[in-house]
Amino acid sequence: MLINSSQSKNSSESFRNKAALVSALASAVILILKIVAYKMTGSAAVLSDALESIVNVVAAMVALFVIRFASQPADAEHPYGHGKAEYFSAAFEGGLIFFAALMIIGESIKALIYQEPTQKLDIGLIIIGAASLLNLLLGLYLKHVGKTHNSEALSASGAHVLSDAYTSLGIMIGLGLVMLTKISWLDPLIAILVGAHLAYSGFKIVIESWGGLLDEVDSRALENLAQSFEKCRKLGIIDIHHLKVIRSGSFHHVDAHIVVPEYWDVLTAHNEVHDFESDVVKNYFVGGEIAFHMDPCKRSFCEVCDIENCPIRKLPFKALRSFNVKSLTKGPVATNQGAYEN
Repeated sequence: MLINSSQSKNSSESFRNKAALVSALASAVILILKIVAYKMTGSAAVLSDALESIVNVVAAMVALFVIRFASQPADAEHPYGHGKAEYFSAAFEGGLIFFAALMIIGESIKALIYQEPTQKLDIGLIIIGAASLLNLLLGLYLKHVGKTHNSEALSASGAHVLSDAYTSLGIMIGLGLVMLTKISWLDPLIAILVGAHLAYSGFKIVIESWGGLLDEVDSRALENLAQSFEKCRKLGIIDIHHLKVIRSGSFHHVDAHIVVPEYWDVLTAHNEVHDFESDVVKNYFVGGEIAFHMDPCKRSFCEVCDIENCPIRKLPFKALRSFNVKSLTKGPVATNQGAYEN
């Protein structure tokens, strides 16, 4: 059962592709500004900022390709689609950031030892300030599109670009201190701190991407499914448990067991579950599919089944079993009376 219409899916793909292109172009402009600032100032801190922007440009170009590749529909060779490519993009970007951080720290240590003089720091501050503002706007834009249209690659790029904007702000403060105090070794020291911060950011992005590749539990997806199941609940949908979600970029594969009355015939069970799926998928937040394994109630769910004229009921109805993350993922727990508790 496909989740969301093809029109909505195409619209999301268009937004993601557009954002990736904007990211590539903006990152190139920001890199040029920082190179100009370094050439004018000779500052190790500004050089570290420029090195990070090189990573931004490379990562943006990779993301542009990967997002287009990930948006391709499923085919015979890739029956679950191409969405997981976005996690590779995010992991690649995190690795580039970590590598750039090591380069920055190495260059900054050399600058700290040899202490090359800086110049025209006031002009450098203006240029870095302009680049920082562009980075801030770009980062917020990428984070928004990544979250709204469920792109891991754009979310990772947005987080990185925002981190770049914050480090640029730190470099501006550092350059201001150098101008005020005339202490030249502050410049490479600030660059080393920037490098350490970037190393942490890169490592964090890699770990988060690794979680996506290994299908780590996504609490947001589970919460959204629980809300959708509860909202679309209908007569005869007695219980859902053993829920699992496999993420493939902006396409999710949902597996679960669903309990239906045991006296339903195959056609009735199929039609009722299909209708329930159709309602659920309209309320889910990304594209995907649901595969339900149907289980008969075996008369042990009587106390949580609200079918009034059930021909096989053994115990009176008490209350519906709520669809929450715990009940959906852990499965039912039998009570002494034979019913099931949340």
